[in-house]
Amino acid sequence: MKKISLVVALLVVVLQFSTLTAKNYKGAEYRTKERFLYGRFEASFKACGKEGSLSTMFTYFDGTAEDPWANGKWNEIDIEVIGRYNNDVQFNTITPSSVNHVRHHPVNFDPALDYHTYAIEWTPEYIAWFIDGVEVYKQTEDFVKTITRAQKLMFNMWIPQWTNWMGVFTEQILPAFTYYDWASYYTYTPGKGNYGTDNNFTFSWRDEFDSFDTNKWEKASHTWQGNNSDMSPDNIAFKNGKMILSLTTTTSTGVNDTKAPTILSVRAINETKIQAFFSEEIDKTSAEAADKYILGGMPPTKKAALLKDNRTVELDVEKLDLSALPNLIVLGGIQDKASPPNSSTALARTIIATAKLKFPFKVNVGGSAAAGFISDREFTSDTSNFGYMEGSKSTFSGDIANTTDDAIFLTEINGMAKYVVRVPNGKYRIKLLFAENYITKINERVFDVYVQGKQAIKALDIFKEVGQKTALEKVIDNVEVTNYLIDIHFAALVQRPLLNGIIIEQIGTDVEEHSSIPSGYQLEQNYPNPFNPETTINFTIPNVETTRRVVFTTLKVYDTLGREVATVVSEHKQPGKYTVAFNARHLERSREIPSGVYFYQLRVGDPSLRSGQSFVQTKKMMLLK
Repeated sequence: MKKISLVVALLVVVLQFSTLTAKNYKGAEYRTKERFLYGRFEASFKACGKEGSLSTMFTYFDGTAEDPWANGKWNEIDIEVIGRYNNDVQFNTITPSSVNHVRHHPVNFDPALDYHTYAIEWTPEYIAWFIDGVEVYKQTEDFVKTITRAQKLMFNMWIPQWTNWMGVFTEQILPAFTYYDWASYYTYTPGKGNYGTDNNFTFSWRDEFDSFDTNKWEKASHTWQGNNSDMSPDNIAFKNGKMILSLTTTTSTGVNDTKAPTILSVRAINETKIQAFFSEEIDKTSAEAADKYILGGMPPTKKAALLKDNRTVELDVEKLDLSALPNLIVLGGIQDKASPPNSSTALARTIIATAKLKFPFKVNVGGSAAAGFISDREFTSDTSNFGYMEGSKSTFSGDIANTTDDAIFLTEINGMAKYVVRVPNGKYRIKLLFAENYITKINERVFDVYVQGKQAIKALDIFKEVGQKTALEKVIDNVEVTNYLIDIHFAALVQRPLLNGIIIEQIGTDVEEHSSIPSGYQLEQNYPNPFNPETTINFTIPNVETTRRVVFTTLKVYDTLGREVATVVSEHKQPGKYTVAFNARHLERSREIPSGVYFYQLRVGDPSLRSGQSFVQTKKMMLLK
């Protein structure tokens, strides 16, 4: 939760009235009247999830008559859900002189799709954050001891002006809402409590948000520098046991949604798939009517599927000419989830093509094209095919050890939240390039890296591993992409994460993502290839009407003379996707095979195929000892 600095405090007070009347948007802030020193703060809420907006829960020292607010006294502890991310919750402690201590924490859910319980434990020794009852991050550094002022508990929703942090706001997302189910507070009673970490907390109060408790809470009506919206009491409401904070225009305040959904962007993912991204969550039945989606001069749309974000509709179409894309026309009648629902009118949108990347795909992160690496860029959701999200560029001088590509390791993005690349579905090898050009001690910059939601690097300390001005490469193998997006998440433990370069290699063929059982037979390329001594082979038996039964399946390995080397699979199989291992050392009769080229063949005895023949596919692999 970003607020105002001391330098501009007096100016904002003077200009308060003109600032309030000048802004085009209204947000909301709900805050306790009481201040609390230490304790456990909990709330259950569902975030907004729209780019450019911020949904929060935080504690904040806003000053008293005896101890007026000043930049040098800043005390704040944040939980911030940034609308542009669907798998991230930001934690932050802001210490005196507005020093931020930020962690972007990856989560395995979309904070905008359901309620989750978030909590902060604030003690003299540590500050810890919890999600759904589980501690996910803790700060114990010396700066924790500077958070000593009693603070109010606050919830707000607003539009920060910093697009690098928030993404690009568009008025089309309005109205937008954050829903709060309840909030509670537990006092810090070390050795005497019955709740929280080590039972060091004691229940004080809980508000179910059934109504506005004027004794405990107040509705804010202010703004601050960097906020593109005013806090309006009209945008706080209590309905169906929930508190709703709204983000609106100045002329349409309140919690009623009377605006029809519209399309923010349309992207051709490949030659047969298009994704239309709507301004809000939409009704599944109306969204999945394929005849509503028309491509000029092309056959009817085959299928429309609403994806799990409830805002993206994926269309299966005939083969597209990506060099001359038609407009997408969407007929009216697509409804949102308001009560009563609003229905869209006819829409026409230009289709953006996802660029075909050349692999290996190499980016000089934070820098210009050099040494076979292309220049970097910031990722924006509607137009970009790759780039960084958040962070700032830095350039250094000097020589870098352990590499001939010094230029790559002398530029960086630091403070990065994510790096995102649009790619075809399939398997990839990702190489992350690092160099520490600033820190000179161990444990001064430490961070985690997550790829596709899974932790790939834990507590990376570049200086500890290789020292300063030395190249470090981390390889993440066998990364599977099923949603056309590589998502690399950087989560700070100490200081700001950084990245100098990225190399992405394609190592597998496309896979389908919307069904656990793809629609056609498939034998994938083994990985790794070449291999020694073990490799992995994936294959798929389709789930179609004529094959919903077990079929006899064999997977065999042959040498170049056609002699059978090994039988890897020989059994009846249900339709599904399978992964098997082939080890050149563990063969029948304990014999090993020499280096060279081999063939592996999948044969499925499916009587639904013409003349009762089997499906057969063969691929080549290499054993290299």
